Amino acid sequence: MAAPSAAQSGTLDLGGDITVNRLGFGAMRITGKGVWGEPADRDEALRVLRRLPELGVNFIDTADSYGPYVSEDLIREALHPYDGIVVATKGGFTRHGPDVWQALGRAEYLRQCVLMSLRRLGVERIDLWQLHRIDERTDRDEQFGVIADMQREGLIRHVGLSEVDVADIEEARRYFEVASVQNMYNLVSRKHEDVLDYCTREGIAFIPWYPLGAGRLTREGTVLEGLAKKLNATAAQVALAWVLERSPVMLPIPGTSRVRHLEENVAAASLALSAEDFEALDRAGRAEWSKRRR
Repeated sequence: MAAPSAAQSGTLDLGGDITVNRLGFGAMRITGKGVWGEPADRDEALRVLRRLPELGVNFIDTADSYGPYVSEDLIREALHPYDGIVVATKGGFTRHGPDVWQALGRAEYLRQCVLMSLRRLGVERIDLWQLHRIDERTDRDEQFGVIADMQREGLIRHVGLSEVDVADIEEARRYFEVASVQNMYNLVSRKHEDVLDYCTREGIAFIPWYPLGAGRLTREGTVLEGLAKKLNATAAQVALAWVLERSPVMLPIPGTSRVRHLEENVAAASLALSAEDFEALDRAGRAEWSKRRR
């Protein structure tokens, strides 16, 4: 049986000039518990990373805060000089312990984030650097202004944002072109439907984090569970196939610390949902999202 390939997900042009396969990899889970420190199985984490190009995965999403620094260091160890692989990273969080995150958007800190990521990844320019969060305690002109400066200086090729609304994107676009938006989104988490629709219209890559989420739809007797049986797939694979089908600008980044799980995720790229199946899943997902909001 042929190995799964992310190439079956189709391609996307990041910023109009970097072509990647639409099924990427999120490198948060290759760190320790609480996204803190080294992974429990370092050798397996390196095997996961080295398996990515073999599976056609040529877009990796990471952040300086993952570990902190551990994820970027492992990526460099496993894959540098990244032949044909785009490594996108993020900055703008400080870490003070497991599962503790604090946004910091001061200009000197964001510049430090970029310069240190360049050093850890071993590159002269970051193809896609994303502001991990907008710091509401720091003036936005300061945050967006220094990002624009670093792009002009050639430290950053393309800029993205994370966990933003449409108004945030439009404000940021006064300073730089927004190449990507990374928000939580999956079959049953629909808070950012308007952002996704905006990105689709504007040709901005939408990078959903936690794309495998399906909540109670994984239970016996649901539409998702029934389709998984019909397609001889897992519920997570079908949920990921739905995400890929939702928009041509979708670039999901399921993450894992295990090679076997990675291969299962990539296999979702080969699943073909009929229009009827997609609509049935969409209705079920919207209904579940409505229940959660009550």
